[in-house]
Order: sequence, then structure tokens, then C-alpha cells
Amino acid sequence: MPVPADLPQQVARALAEDVGSGDLTAALIPADRIGRATVITRERAIVCGLPYVEASFHGVEPQVRLEWRVAEGDSVAANQPLVDLEGPARALLTGERTALNFLQLLSGTNCRLLDTRKTIPGLRSAQKYAVRVGGGHNHRMGLFDGILIKENHIMAAGSIAAAVAAAKRGSARVPIEVEVENLSELQQAIAAGADIAMLDDFSLEAMREAVALNANAAKPLELEASGGITTATIREIAETGVDFISVGSITKHVQAVDLSMRFEWKT
Repeated sequence: MPVPADLPQQVARALAEDVGSGDLTAALIPADRIGRATVITRERAIVCGLPYVEASFHGVEPQVRLEWRVAEGDSVAANQPLVDLEGPARALLTGERTALNFLQLLSGTNCRLLDTRKTIPGLRSAQKYAVRVGGGHNHRMGLFDGILIKENHIMAAGSIAAAVAAAKRGSARVPIEVEVENLSELQQAIAAGADIAMLDDFSLEAMREAVALNANAAKPLELEASGGITTATIREIAETGVDFISVGSITKHVQAVDLSMRFEWKT
């Protein structure tokens, strides 16, 4: 799976943020000391972030060697070793926190869902990469690669029809999605020729009605369920027949996986 193009910049920023002018504590270790370490996970996870870990350590010292015991996207059990490292001890100590920060954050996404733009600032491409590794799918990356007409856009444009018409007149050849709050607005989105309708905070019964209404349209849309979706409700929502389920919490409320790096020293 292709890694985000801005991975080197993200890792460089993270190292600069943590290391600054130099690691004062690692400098206490003799420069010629070689160390070994193993990263383990203390809980179940889907592993994501191998390229970020490698870039983090190599950004400190290219001589650090990594031997992975898992592959990107693997499911792992608690206390399972993930990677063995060997290299200058100072480099292992300096790169540890940045590398583990990426690995534990990205390995915390474990859903087959559509993501949103509700991401940690500066880490959107990394988090969306993690969603793909975890088996999910990406919504638009930003405001530049998709049109999502929401309540305020509709109000400013005058109507759903006017907003969709303006989108079609524009130069951007991207999917046109309309957020709708009831069946009447869904009908308007269908009539306007939108590509996708986001069913915002629909009840299960309303979703079923929306699926049936859309199926009978001359040009059906794709339907996306959104709003207040939890692990307790997602199966029922999927069973209504919608095409997508988007949940902002998979990138906004990520719980990092508990990882640990254990050292041993070469003499």
C-alpha cells in the first residue's frame, strides 16, 4: 500500500519537535555504545506505521537496523514482539519516542468504516493511511478533492438545487455530495442530480425509508449514513442498505495502543 507522500516531512517535524538542538540525556551514553531493543505491544491491535518507525530511527541515525516480526496491517496479540532494533545506543534512545508515537497512534485505528476530515492537525494523511491499513476507506482528503454541500452552503446558495447547479458549473470534476436532514431534502438532492447524499442523524426507520426512496429514483444516489454512530449501532445501520457509514471518531477519538521498547546492551 503506497505510503503518504508527506511522510518524510511529518517525521522530520516530529523529530524536530522532540529533539530540538539535541538529546541531552542520550549524550550521557558513550558514543560508541551499541544497543539492541525490541518493541512489544501490551494489547491487541492492528499494526500500522512501519514506514514511520523506520523513517524516525533513520532520521536520527541511518545505521539503525530494524527487523520486523510483523507486517503492515497484521493483527497482533498482547505482549507480542513487533520489531527488533540494533544500532548506536544514542540513536535508539533519541528516536524511541517519535517512532512509538507514530506506531501507537496509527495502530489504534481498527474499523472498516469511511473516515472524515476530523483528524489531528498535521497528521491527516498518516491517519487516513491508518484507516486504509485497518480495512476502512477514505472520504475526501480535504476541501480540494470533493464537494460536500452542508446546511450553511445550502442556506448561502438559496437551495439544494442551486448549490448542486453551482457545483456542476464549476471546473472541479469531483463527486458532489449533499448533506440532507430529512426525506424531503433527499428528494431534492436526487432531483438536483447530486452523486451522494449524506443522511445526517437519520433514525434507523428513516434510513430504511431513504434507501427505498432512493432505489425507486430514476438516477439513484449513493447514500452515506453519518452522525452519532457507535459500535453498538453500526451493524443495524449497515443492514438498512446504505452504501457508506462515516464516523469521525475513528480519527478524532483515537486511543493509542500501549507499546513498550525494551533495551539490551552490546559490550
